[in-house]
Amino acid sequence: MPETPVTAEKAILRSWKAPVALGIFTVLFGILLLASPRNGVTTFRLSTQADAIQLPDLTVPVMATAWVCFALLVLLAAASAYFVRAVGRSPLWIVIVYIVIFVVGFLTWAASGATIPVPGLLAGSIALAVPLIYGALGGVIGERAGVVNIAIEGQLLAGAFTAAVVSSLTQQPILGLLAAMFAGMLVAAVLAAFAIKYLVDQVIVGVVLNVLVTGLTGFLFSQVLQPNAATLNTPVRFDRIPIPLLSDIPVLGPVLFRQTIIVYIMYVAVALVYVGMFHTRWGLRLRAVGEHPQAADTVGIKVNATRFWNVLLAGAIAGLGGTVFTIGNGIAFNKEMTAGAGFIALAAVIFGQWDPIKATLAALLFGFASNLQNTLSVIGSPVPSEFMLMLPYLVTIFVVAGVVGKSRAPAADGKPYIKG
Repeated sequence: MPETPVTAEKAILRSWKAPVALGIFTVLFGILLLASPRNGVTTFRLSTQADAIQLPDLTVPVMATAWVCFALLVLLAAASAYFVRAVGRSPLWIVIVYIVIFVVGFLTWAASGATIPVPGLLAGSIALAVPLIYGALGGVIGERAGVVNIAIEGQLLAGAFTAAVVSSLTQQPILGLLAAMFAGMLVAAVLAAFAIKYLVDQVIVGVVLNVLVTGLTGFLFSQVLQPNAATLNTPVRFDRIPIPLLSDIPVLGPVLFRQTIIVYIMYVAVALVYVGMFHTRWGLRLRAVGEHPQAADTVGIKVNATRFWNVLLAGAIAGLGGTVFTIGNGIAFNKEMTAGAGFIALAAVIFGQWDPIKATLAALLFGFASNLQNTLSVIGSPVPSEFMLMLPYLVTIFVVAGVVGKSRAPAADGKPYIKG
């Protein structure tokens, strides 16, 4: 008998996680508006006093705006379900637009009678997201090469410590930045040696390295930096460099183009990693050793050497991210000052689906959620403080559990390669 052809309808693998999650959050937002209506208006301040172009404040009625946002959320959730039904997955742009509208609606409700400084909110979000983005880029490179980089936390912490000490001694923040990259590479070299050469479990090595770096920097801080703080722990801060013309763009100018060199390097790093990973020979080899090392070996790619050098590159990028905590803000080094940022960066890698752009967006989302709790506290929002403390982690759960859909790590991720 002739075989029955497989229809396109049967071939589609649908994931309903995104529309279900969007629907649940839409319902919760509607319940919030019904259970706790608020009167008055909310003001969004769109310009700072330093802006060349001054935009008028935007004042909106609370409940009318919130209900309009609710209606748009309903439409977006329905659109997500339509796309899943038609093509099997929900487009990323629907999720991004949904998050933006949800935030606008929630802020309008939460800040009733108060003023939201939009440039300050966004600039603070960028500042909190920068180390996460550097860490996520390092994680994407390492895992695309087949090595699980649990040690991002240690690389960030080593970078922060080294940048503080070197910039304090030399009074040159650029030397502190280079030293931080070297420190991140050292931590990555230990990870690569044990994981690639000696075939030790990569997760165990990463956890041990995090504990080692935390303990070592804590010991050196107590025994060396604190007694000699004036000499060894007074990091020199990078000055902000406004970019002509671009820095005068309303709203986006102060947020994106009045930054330090660390942030500008981040813009370049994201673009280079993305283009390099998907449009160059380096990226092809990188992805080959992470997906199918045996096939890569047969065409002459040195699998373990490729993995080793890319893990070092990932460590250098993560170490650079650690500079944000010290010379990026002009803050003295302190024990465990990264506060788990490396693990959040690793989460961004996973729910960014091992893609540098998506991982960057995930890191930005977490940075925004972290800064949002600070903004709501300052304006005296009625949202309970306990909820605001949970907000960044609730956002993480929302993205991981409901929005991302099915994720697949590189096929050889975490698996050592033994030639022959």
